[in-house]
Amino acid sequence: MYLPGERGFSTNTISSYRDTFKQVIVFFKEQEGIPPEKLKMNDFSKDVVARFLATLERDGKSVSTRNQRLAAIKSFFGYVKFSCPEYLHLATGILSIRMKKQPEPTVSYMSADAVSRLLRKPQTGTREGYRDMLILTLLYDSGARASEVTGIRVGDIRLQKPATIVLHGKGGKDRIVPLSEKTVALLQTYFNKEKLPNAENRDKFLFVNHSGSQLTRAGIAYILKKYVELLHREQPDLIPGKFSPHCMRHSKAMHLLQAGVELIYIRDFLGHESVKTTEVYAKSDGLNKRKALEKAYSLIRSPDHDVAATWNDDASLMRFLAELCKK
Repeated sequence: MYLPGERGFSTNTISSYRDTFKQVIVFFKEQEGIPPEKLKMNDFSKDVVARFLATLERDGKSVSTRNQRLAAIKSFFGYVKFSCPEYLHLATGILSIRMKKQPEPTVSYMSADAVSRLLRKPQTGTREGYRDMLILTLLYDSGARASEVTGIRVGDIRLQKPATIVLHGKGGKDRIVPLSEKTVALLQTYFNKEKLPNAENRDKFLFVNHSGSQLTRAGIAYILKKYVELLHREQPDLIPGKFSPHCMRHSKAMHLLQAGVELIYIRDFLGHESVKTTEVYAKSDGLNKRKALEKAYSLIRSPDHDVAATWNDDASLMRFLAELCKK
């Protein structure tokens, strides 16, 4: 009860910590020769944890994943340090392991035309196809994370003007996001098809799998991958090399930025804690950078401000440069 009760960690964070220790147990069994039933606290050390992290990277895991696993381990030993003082020295050593510096994140996103073509890929004449199309639409229109889409319940959606959706974000933080008229119309049709508008359905998940259970992040990723591959076969240049459900969120953010929306509003729309996180889109926006450079170049080359002609016609400056070259 420590993580959800005292620390208030979200279900996703707890799941990530669980996965970390599953990998740690496998590491001890396969690399250190210690089966799970014989694993003791004293088997941990700073050097052992460092070997575990190195194994992750050798297996092709990213620096980001390596740091996430280390964060989970350090969280556990932060708890051990205060709860079991006899292991204070061991815990302190592990807590001293530093996060590894990682390269600046790159943003994979699609053009507005590519998003439009992707949304037309599902066969909306079938129940599954219509659901898939609506999932893709919400991923883009609301800028939601895959985990946020899986957590949407019927009662989170307001179809009356102003239409909104409540997204349950990371760390238990909810945010209200406006919906476009086209998305509202699609949701209204879906509600009627699935017989959802009744009050007793408010707590039902909006999207479920074939067994009627809540759709998972893996399920969202599978659905998206299916239609991305269809589009890629037809027009490979429209799809970024590295694609995930987050690419839809990135695409929405980039399109908002290119439309002139300020970063602080995009920050709130995406649910970022700091605008520094949102700044990655400004750094990756090649279109706006090119426009800014073209504007600056047009000012320099304008007839009223011909810099090249100004210094070329300055006889004293030219004489100075000529004399300088002789020395």
